[in-house]
Amino acid sequence: MDFKQRTLASLIAMMPLLAQAQFSQSDVNNFAKETTLTFAVVDNFHNKDAGFLGKITLSNHSDVALPAGESDWQLYIHSVRKISTELVAGLNIEHVNGDLHRITPTKNFKGLAAGKKLELEFDAQAFIVAYTDFMPRAFFVSGDNKPAIFANTDSEDMSQFVAPFERENQLRRYNQPQDRTVLITPEIRFERNQAAASKVSKEDALKRIIPQPQKVEFNRGTATLDNSWQISFQGQLKNEVMVFMQDLQDDYGLTLKAQPDHIKVNKERLISLKVNPQLAAGKSESYTLEIDDERIEIVGSDNAGVFYAMQSLLNLLPANSQGAVEIPQLELEDSPRYGWRGMHYDNGRNYHGKDAMFKLVEQMARYKMNKLHWHFSEDEGWRLEIPDLPELTEIGGYRCFDLEERECLLTQLGTGPFKSGSGNGYLSRAEFVELLKFAKDRHVQIIPEIEGPGHARASIKAMEARYHKLADAARQSAKNNLVNKKNAGKETQQVDISAATQYLLSDPKDTSVYMTVQNYKDNSMNVCMDSTYAFLDKVTYELQQMYREAGVQLTNLHFGGDEVGAGSWVDSPICQAMFADPNNGVAGAADLKPYFTQRVAKLLEKRGISPGAWEDGLMYDRTNPFKRDEFPNKTFTANVWDNIWEWGVADRAYRLANAGYQVILSHGTHLYFDHPYEAHPEERGYYWATRYTDTQKAFNYMPDDVYANADYTRTREPIDNLEALVGRPLPKLEKPENILGMQGQVWSETIRTEEQVLAMIFPRILSVAERAWYKAPWEGDQVDSNSRTKDWAQFSAAVGLKELTKLANAGVNLHLPVPGGVINKGKLEVNTPFAYLNTEYSLDDGATWQQYTAPISVSEQQSVALRSSLNSQLKSRITHIN
Repeated sequence: MDFKQRTLASLIAMMPLLAQAQFSQSDVNNFAKETTLTFAVVDNFHNKDAGFLGKITLSNHSDVALPAGESDWQLYIHSVRKISTELVAGLNIEHVNGDLHRITPTKNFKGLAAGKKLELEFDAQAFIVAYTDFMPRAFFVSGDNKPAIFANTDSEDMSQFVAPFERENQLRRYNQPQDRTVLITPEIRFERNQAAASKVSKEDALKRIIPQPQKVEFNRGTATLDNSWQISFQGQLKNEVMVFMQDLQDDYGLTLKAQPDHIKVNKERLISLKVNPQLAAGKSESYTLEIDDERIEIVGSDNAGVFYAMQSLLNLLPANSQGAVEIPQLELEDSPRYGWRGMHYDNGRNYHGKDAMFKLVEQMARYKMNKLHWHFSEDEGWRLEIPDLPELTEIGGYRCFDLEERECLLTQLGTGPFKSGSGNGYLSRAEFVELLKFAKDRHVQIIPEIEGPGHARASIKAMEARYHKLADAARQSAKNNLVNKKNAGKETQQVDISAATQYLLSDPKDTSVYMTVQNYKDNSMNVCMDSTYAFLDKVTYELQQMYREAGVQLTNLHFGGDEVGAGSWVDSPICQAMFADPNNGVAGAADLKPYFTQRVAKLLEKRGISPGAWEDGLMYDRTNPFKRDEFPNKTFTANVWDNIWEWGVADRAYRLANAGYQVILSHGTHLYFDHPYEAHPEERGYYWATRYTDTQKAFNYMPDDVYANADYTRTREPIDNLEALVGRPLPKLEKPENILGMQGQVWSETIRTEEQVLAMIFPRILSVAERAWYKAPWEGDQVDSNSRTKDWAQFSAAVGLKELTKLANAGVNLHLPVPGGVINKGKLEVNTPFAYLNTEYSLDDGATWQQYTAPISVSEQQSVALRSSLNSQLKSRITHIN
């Protein structure tokens, strides 16, 4: 089968190359090692809000010169902003696919001598105000030599290859319309922290359970929890007790004996664990917790309720306490606000290792979160081993410099040219089964996402590689077994390639042209091919077997559905044949997404699985959902993310719920944790939904009233009249029972390591846990701001006093907030959003640091460096006054 070539191989074939490479491997290595490549933003105001002017600078400190004129060397960069400039300084710039761009010399190139510098200005999409928008690991290649990474770009320290952002037209996104973002300074941080600050005692901060219980009464006195206590438990709670005992031992040095409650215990101090299905009128996950000096009584409406009571008990223990621990005596009744308290985790784009997933599950359980939406397949990677389809991980699990994509995917997102690069890898089948068991013991359900029909490039290319391998083998087998030999020596070969096409996801004769938001040209599964559904069913079957082996049931599966490139499939002969058939209900391209969704929904229904999709995968247009009664599934979840108010679709949560879909609130403005913590170029992340989302903003989210969260537009204009902004009536929520809950999201385009991804999630995820479990009295259309400020002060004090330390002790890398600071009348004052979080200052530009405990005398012109500090390893980014 002759596939249409969309890969780098076709681009190389079209350009004139010299007969022999001009550079040796040593030359390639030396040039990349000694030459620095730097990116810079020249002007974000260059083209209103539609594009920016950037610059690449090559400083040749090597002894290798780039010759004038045409040559066979190629320079590759990762740029998430598609570059529109095609020719500069005699060099051709080509967009390959996704973020990969290639720079090659033309006959007009004047060369780059040793010791000289070359500057390439270019126009590109949108704007850049964060260093992490630039990707690492640019590389150089020539002829058949191995590529070499520019050494200064082989780093996660962006300052090594990104020029500083200092001017207004670098720090702001655009000037038309006006970017009203308040650019952060130590003084503004200090003011914001002061405005939300309310003195919370250490005693009260220690008592603050996260998430907050529905009802709790603290009694006088404390209980001393030590090794003299025993655990008596109802037999069905064995797994929960095992996890609880392990946590007590690992975190607090407590080794308690436990035995089933049919065995009589002595009169020693006792933790009693029971299940009462009638508790809280039978509401699942509910519990009561009573603590006095000699008895701790836990009753849950089910096993999960008992488990969550244990987490509340653990939450009361001070961080770093060992052996005997003082805990307050109390009476507590608790039930969850929502049954869906989730976190979406994308390691399809960049894989962060096995440990990151286990740490995430463990901490989700600690804060009573119960749904992990695992986005394991994407354009840039497939992260779960499917043994019968080894190409999914052999090819789809790695990115490298393979022009035909037979050994790996085309490199993306700063991975560079080698399989050893960042973001590569996958979870083995055995590791996933282990994770499922680990999650089951902690009452966390893992919901896998097989992304389709868009965002599916990894699976598409893996199945194309599978096709080539099996088709080549079939042809070779046919060649070795010639049949029907007759007629003057003519030979006819019978080649059966049905095995090769069994799971093929692309039509070889499809000439459709499209470009996705992420600049891909070939990432849509062909929804007209039966083999696409065979593939989805095969992967679903394999997932079911893994879940069964782990002792759990696969009840929910997400299939994506979002951001399908406009123009996909319109020129596929297979799809056109469907359009020509008057009996299948598919008359044109607009019918294909609903057709795909119906087939997938029916496929999953036969397996007893409820489907889920992102909101735009369930819409005919901006306001009309697919007809719900066309799907046989009792439950069909919809993750609603697009609440960019001025885009006019932020009412979809209510439209989908009213139409009968079960909605998971996943809104970009408050719940996307791939966005920066603050409006500063050194903060990691994208900012398409909002310029920043800190822990307090996520805490302020109000899931019961979607419209009440409309605070600012993307330009940071205050929203005073949402209906006027949208320009049409906003529907009311008619079926509140269809709002299942909420979840945080992290997407990993700019996140390449475990340390980075955990810091983007923690501590913001604690705010999701809080809002998903507990409805605060201050919530509503008219917010009680005083009550909210007090609530935040108590929450943030608990985070600063104990939760950050507990997370760090569990091996979780954290984002620590940068301090605020002012010099007021000769006194340095410092604060953070989290009371009791230590801060440090330096008066000698970071040479030495001292702990800040109270205002200190300094001159108004004194240069002061500030950082927050949790321990000797965990420090915040440094900020400077003066």
